[in-house]
Amino acid sequence: MWLTHEKTVLITGGTSGIGLEAAAVLASQGARVIIVGRNAGKVSMALGVIEARAGGLPYGERHRPVSYVCDFSSLRAVDQLADAILRDVPALHVLVNNAGSVFARRTLTADGYEATFAVNHLAPFLLTQRLLPLLRASAPARIITVASARHCKGTMDFTDLGFERGYQILRAYARSKLANVLFASEQARRLPDTLVTSNSVHPGRVATNIWSGAPGWAKPIIRYWLSRTFITVPEGAAPIVALATRSDLAGLTGQYFDRLDQSEAAPAARDPEAAAHLWRESERLIQAALPVHGGPSSGRLNIS
Repeated sequence: MWLTHEKTVLITGGTSGIGLEAAAVLASQGARVIIVGRNAGKVSMALGVIEARAGGLPYGERHRPVSYVCDFSSLRAVDQLADAILRDVPALHVLVNNAGSVFARRTLTADGYEATFAVNHLAPFLLTQRLLPLLRASAPARIITVASARHCKGTMDFTDLGFERGYQILRAYARSKLANVLFASEQARRLPDTLVTSNSVHPGRVATNIWSGAPGWAKPIIRYWLSRTFITVPEGAAPIVALATRSDLAGLTGQYFDRLDQSEAAPAARDPEAAAHLWRESERLIQAALPVHGGPSSGRLNIS
């Protein structure tokens, strides 16, 4: 097993669902686990679950799970989260970009960006770039971005990334998941010879609460039709755990996994020009939102 008790794992969206399950499993295997969640109360409860599942602290006090509270709809909050992690965490071997959300109606963040795209793509993009120096220094290291098979339905209209025209919940979600796959592959291309890998994964259609924000008319469909094909939370967390721990995946980068199997992403997700364009646009949007903290003059946002 590649991941040992000397390794540190950071999981966003770690207070429920597959994020919490993956954190608990990895902690039980001896990893030092850091979780990020939006709600302080849920974060506190999740820490208790993780520690209990790990059977206490077999490797000592320094392996107690650690948490941070962050609202991923705010790029400034994500930037501040990165500051705190870089200050507090001496080494980082696995970064799991798992936090995500969907919105029934078109919603804008405080930065003025469409919320599904901002939370599911821009926030993990920013966090990953800010933590890259730590990942490089801790290498070999792994970046795992939780995507979805729904990316195959996604489009990337760079003239209207925020769906000012024709917003619909599934279209917005699919675009954000396509962005996840494009980002993971482009990140891999930008990390040659660094021993830091970047892959994306579809964990399966998992019975979690991510679709609690779906419109009322869709919930019966989700509950009575799609739920027949849902897998359990432990089954959905298994691919994350595998990508974080499997020794045979060392050095494998720029790939898309359909659950436990290396697979071929949709054609739109294999377009290097689209991936490079998305990278540049993501950089522009972040620098517009963080002109002081994340702009090019600050030298803090490593997005080259």
